[in-house]
Amino acid sequence: MRYELKPYSFSPTYPASYYAATAIDAPTRDQLTDVVCCDVCIIGAGFTGLSAALFLAEAGYKAAIIEAARVGWGASGRNGGQAINGFVASIDRMAASLGREAALEIRAMEGEGVDIIRQRVDAYGIDCDLKNGSLAVACNGMHMRKLEKMFFDLPPGPDRDNLEFLDRPALSRHIGSGAYCGGLIDRAGGHVHPLNLALGEAAAVESLGGMIYENSPVTAIETDDRELRVCTLEGEVQCRKLLLCGNAYLEIEGNDLSQRMLPTRSEIVATEALDEVLAAELLPSNAAVYDMNFIPDYFRLSADRRMLFGCSANYGGLGKRPLGNVSEAHMRRVFPQLRNARIDYRWDGIFAVTVNRFPQLGHVAGNILYGRAYSGQGVNCSHLFGKLLFEAVVERTARFDLFASLPQPEFPGGTTLRAPITTVAAWWLQTRDRLGV
Repeated sequence: MRYELKPYSFSPTYPASYYAATAIDAPTRDQLTDVVCCDVCIIGAGFTGLSAALFLAEAGYKAAIIEAARVGWGASGRNGGQAINGFVASIDRMAASLGREAALEIRAMEGEGVDIIRQRVDAYGIDCDLKNGSLAVACNGMHMRKLEKMFFDLPPGPDRDNLEFLDRPALSRHIGSGAYCGGLIDRAGGHVHPLNLALGEAAAVESLGGMIYENSPVTAIETDDRELRVCTLEGEVQCRKLLLCGNAYLEIEGNDLSQRMLPTRSEIVATEALDEVLAAELLPSNAAVYDMNFIPDYFRLSADRRMLFGCSANYGGLGKRPLGNVSEAHMRRVFPQLRNARIDYRWDGIFAVTVNRFPQLGHVAGNILYGRAYSGQGVNCSHLFGKLLFEAVVERTARFDLFASLPQPEFPGGTTLRAPITTVAAWWLQTRDRLGV
């Protein structure tokens, strides 16, 4: 069987961003120009692929990552850096699909990805500005009721002990803005410099004998019952298992995987470095913040006290505006204190969303597995899914199979109409958010 991959235009350098400008030193890795043999090949050197590769290398497997551009070039190196526990879809929605018992098994994994990040940072000395605390904020009473339910649905124990439900006065201890009426802080969440985390994880993979090839787009995959050949323009990898970890950038010709996710753009602006007094006024507890809107704003302070503020300004791929304008306008509305702050960096990137907001694990064939489509919470989920892909490779499949059993519906309208249909639906849901219904 032969699979052709759709071409995508990748640059050999990192797109301009605050993260690229403050990245740790990292080598430019070789292109794949030869035949390489390994146990497991991974397409994509983002968080999912790096997480899986590091688990494999630690277990003694020979793994090779093929990356079309650079390590962390896509969403993994451009996102908001918010390590949020949980999944975008609620446990209740998962229970409606799988039953309550299975949904509770999934809930038990909600914080595992962030735990993996902390373990990696400690074990390999990764310098990625890891900080504790994530904060969900409510824009209206409907959001407050959702946050209250999230809090009280958790049974008493460590997970709930990490949370604090905040009314408006209590929220003022964490954010210097009158835009929100309450929130839910998770002290087990956090935030990171995502590109530096990816670069540190790549170095850890290589320190254990793993191979990473950059600027090597995969053109085709050939498979039979025993072996796979993963082909680039100038080389190939021969392996027993293949993990597809390219997320929104990886599409297979003629395969319905493409119909089950929608590439969506998000943008971020970074201000000039703020003085200590102003930074402490804006975010006194230095938590990463995101609101409860269907298309949320998200923001945090960088290690050098810049406000990094993002939103999905082009949901569904239509109506693109000048880069950073929407995020900048939202930031100045939420924080009038920043009305005169200079914007030093503007950038955007693509992430993958699904119809039901469930993340996706599964098989293309018996020896080809994929993990992707985190709908905006990829820092946590990608690290968890890297571990679940590793578990499936070593034939501990129970947790992989649990996620793989979640429905993966196609977007209505096919490739041509999925973006406009989704955009119209998003407008309606945004209207509901504004009305608080």
